[in-house]
Amino acid sequence: MTEQTSAAPVVRRVDSRHRYEILVDGARAGLTAYRDRDDRRVFFHTEVDEAYAGQGLAAILVEQALTDVRASGLRIVPVCPYVAKFLKKHEEFADITDPVTPEVLEWLDGQLKR
Repeated sequence: MTEQTSAAPVVRRVDSRHRYEILVDGARAGLTAYRDRDDRRVFFHTEVDEAYAGQGLAAILVEQALTDVRASGLRIVPVCPYVAKFLKKHEEFADITDPVTPEVLEWLDGQLKR
């Protein structure tokens, strides 16, 4: 009997699509979407494909995305409920997190043409 091993998930930033993606064995398993406003990266949506649910991929994805935001010298605005929940448990990002304001939400709606 052979044991199936898979490579560790890989997170990549895809600037042209305004998102970070998490790949499992080369297949996209999830994403967290953002828009940039000045020096702030506004995260508004995170999803993991059902086939990959329950593996902790959303946490890996968001942690690596936020680490990239820090390295880029930007700040975080957590409109996405998952990102907001993650930040409550991971205070190491508090120093670069800005609150969600009505102004940011209105701007985001314009960006997303909602």
